[in-house]
Amino acid sequence: MSSKPPKSPFFLARWAQTAIAAAAILDVFRAVALRDHYLHPTRHSSGMVSMVFVYAMNLAIVLFLVWLARARHNAHLLTPQASLPSRGWTIGVWFVPLVNFFAPRQVLLDIGRASSVSWQETRDRTVVNLWWAAWLGHGLALWIAGNIDPASIPLVALAEAFMIAAAALAGILIERITTLQDAVLGTPGALSRVAQS
Repeated sequence: MSSKPPKSPFFLARWAQTAIAAAAILDVFRAVALRDHYLHPTRHSSGMVSMVFVYAMNLAIVLFLVWLARARHNAHLLTPQASLPSRGWTIGVWFVPLVNFFAPRQVLLDIGRASSVSWQETRDRTVVNLWWAAWLGHGLALWIAGNIDPASIPLVALAEAFMIAAAALAGILIERITTLQDAVLGTPGALSRVAQS
């Protein structure tokens, strides 16, 4: 059992949500700039936009993973008997090929369930499933566009629609799990019950 007390993931949640939203918006600009570059190769406008997007996306990934690690830690303290992945595996599942197609979804479900008895299985599971489908849809649409026609407006629009949906749903999930944990941690006596368990 970890000796670190639970801490609200509120501020991490806000930073992660902001970074994810910014990365999604910048991805739209990057896609438009890349499409323009494919149509007019002599223009060099896509390089700067792509670089800014890469920095924003990396920041969003780091902040999301830090938030996820904190949420997992809290969930473990709040529900020690819950079946949760290890701290390392909570982050590692995102980087292991093939495993990263299905395991991150399960990690979010496990953390959500362990965060509070207020987790609503049908509704919250649906949000997780929609988020994961949008994230995978974005990747698939980008792969198809890259292999068929990088300048295709329908494919680029589809990929960006999936990206915006995945970002919005990620923000909702971060908010939901953070709110659940804050509600439990804010209950009088909750911290002492967690410390004694």
